[in-house]
Amino acid sequence: MARIDEIDFSMDEAAFDGLPPAGRRGAGHDGSGLGSPTMVVDHVHVRYRVFGGKRLGASTGYRPSLYRRLFERTSSAVGAVSEIHAVRGVSFVAHEGESIGIVGRNGAGKSTLLRAMAGLMPYSAGAVYAVGQCALLGVNAALLATLTGDRNIMLGGLALGLTRAEVRQRFDAIVDFAGIREFVHLPMNAYSSGMASRLRFAISTARVPDILMIDEALATGDAEFQRRSRDKIMEVKDQAGTVFLVSHSAKAVQAMCERAIWLEKGELVMDGPCAEVLEAYRLGVAPGDGAAGPGAS
Repeated sequence: MARIDEIDFSMDEAAFDGLPPAGRRGAGHDGSGLGSPTMVVDHVHVRYRVFGGKRLGASTGYRPSLYRRLFERTSSAVGAVSEIHAVRGVSFVAHEGESIGIVGRNGAGKSTLLRAMAGLMPYSAGAVYAVGQCALLGVNAALLATLTGDRNIMLGGLALGLTRAEVRQRFDAIVDFAGIREFVHLPMNAYSSGMASRLRFAISTARVPDILMIDEALATGDAEFQRRSRDKIMEVKDQAGTVFLVSHSAKAVQAMCERAIWLEKGELVMDGPCAEVLEAYRLGVAPGDGAAGPGAS
């Protein structure tokens, strides 16, 4: 398989209209509704480098000639390296039966943290300990544009850890959910972007992991598919041991999560009951300030 495809979705708040706030799942031994720890994030830092950025310098107001600007255009980025410290010492413990929303402004490090927790991005310090299988929704479905839909269903299912027999058993349900029955034997590069996204989502939710991570999922296609996507997410959430959700939608976080973590510039600001964290975040972030949480879409 040449590469792993990620699904880039945006949550439609209307898909979660009318859903009550999430309640506790599972039955903990201490009566709290929680089970044993499933993931420990211990003082995790994530740094990465960006190459090719323009050199930074003090502005003097001098504007070079057109010839000099054309001559220096390609050399201005040579050797320029910027280091991004995206996650800064984040620690928390997640338990079986918990659904945890991760909120924060754009660039706060939410998706970076989620990818590090899923083992898809190396962290530079700290540690992540997980019990069971982790899956970041959409990333585990490895699809190839030159292969047909049915072949991609088999490959995607195998990438999720299903056996060939299990993929065949789920095949009709995947095809019907994606709505590609008439096109399943055509190559993926003949699909519209919506058809391809629906197929990736259908494959991604074919197996329920022990720890499910959802990043900006899920609404694509028409209102009917958005409703079915929402119902599928809720079904997967109820079956998975622990769920993490990164979303710009306050309604989605409230409907799916009973706990929330607020990140700001890569640091953990608050960790607690969902309603309390969302309210503190709403009060702490000025409107129009790149918010990604309550009130943001």
